[in-house]
Amino acid sequence: MTTEASIRLDDAPLNKFHIKMAGLTFGAHFTDGYIIGVIGFALTLIQPQMGLTPLWVGLIGSSALIGLFLGSLVLGWVSDYIGRQKIFVTSFIIITLGSALQFFADTPMELFLCRVLIGIGLGGDYSVGHTMLAEFAPRKHRGVLLGSFSVIWTFGYVAASFVGFFMQNLGPDAWRLMLATSALPAFLILILRIGTPESPRWLISKGRKDEALAIVQKHVGPNVVLDDEAEVDSHQKRSFMALFSKEMRKRTVFNSLFFVCLVIPYFAIYTFLPSILNLMGLSENFGTDLLLNVILIVGAVLGIWFTVIFSRRGFLIYSFIFLSVMLVLLSVLPTSASFLMILVFAGFTLIMSAVSNLVGVFPAESFPTEIRSLGVGFATSMSRLGSAIGTFLLPISTASFGIQFSTMGLAIVLIIGTIVSIAWAPETKNLTLTEAATKDERTVKTALKGEK
Repeated sequence: MTTEASIRLDDAPLNKFHIKMAGLTFGAHFTDGYIIGVIGFALTLIQPQMGLTPLWVGLIGSSALIGLFLGSLVLGWVSDYIGRQKIFVTSFIIITLGSALQFFADTPMELFLCRVLIGIGLGGDYSVGHTMLAEFAPRKHRGVLLGSFSVIWTFGYVAASFVGFFMQNLGPDAWRLMLATSALPAFLILILRIGTPESPRWLISKGRKDEALAIVQKHVGPNVVLDDEAEVDSHQKRSFMALFSKEMRKRTVFNSLFFVCLVIPYFAIYTFLPSILNLMGLSENFGTDLLLNVILIVGAVLGIWFTVIFSRRGFLIYSFIFLSVMLVLLSVLPTSASFLMILVFAGFTLIMSAVSNLVGVFPAESFPTEIRSLGVGFATSMSRLGSAIGTFLLPISTASFGIQFSTMGLAIVLIIGTIVSIAWAPETKNLTLTEAATKDERTVKTALKGEK
């Protein structure tokens, strides 16, 4: 029964449980950044030892992204049927196992398969991690919590740079230990996730309201009540076709396209950063890497602040415009203008890192409970497919057409992202999770005026 003192789940105050769920989800993003970051250093040792061809270098470099595509697509769909919590735990069993198996890989194919397996686990976690936290988090803090994923991912990526730099001189087989170290944080997160509760919003969508209320009042507060009864009567099918229904198709296409348009240049550039800097005529050393890593972290932290003070829609659109201009400049500036190129590259890095926070916010806020994991998983899978293709093709493009042509190609991708965002980006700030996932733009604007 509700009382005057009752608080809706979306309006509950932030407590230790929310922080714990955020920490468990953040740990996954740290592991993801670490796994993606460490492979670049490992490949410098693996390539001569295994005699890798450029094809195998590209395949191994993009293998985790390929797995992410598969895992987020399939496991996100599965979680909407069997529950978030089961995939929340199972995904890290897969990641831990795949990370450890890398130590024993003796052929390119074995290493490729190990990293695809890791990517499948990461993809499943992307689908349910964002969803679990979004479905527990109060709307006042949801943007900050979801946007913080990018910061933690960046810390993982930077940590991998340090580990790779200092371990690469331990011998020709140092890559085995280097890659296997990702099993340590993965195993720790797995242990801590055991016993986490199911998402109450998912339970509501299955008609299990009593179980949902018990979880909410145990972990969020005894006076917290559920206000999502309408979702019990939802008849929307949990299938991929539901994502392309009349009500959802614009959200699905928008989340997939904006996500893809951000991550293609992000992964393509920073996976091959040393060679790109050299091709641009800029000196590359550990000091340069450290500077850019610091800018990545600063940008990610700024992104949290920007998510709080700016509208979601405005932040995304103006960031796309800025990034497009920066890449166009990098494609036309002469290599003799080194100082200006460094300045432009630093600005690009800062804003790219900042706006990347929105990839954890928009998808989780755009879909109703019954297909939220499916929607987040689909958008994530499309982004990782795009990033895998971009990462694979960039070395071929720079070798065949040069760095300026390739940079202009990436700028065109960002321009497409700008157009998509202007046309379709919704405004979800200050709305409850249900409102954000179901209202059209005109109704959203009315709701926001009412909030003010």
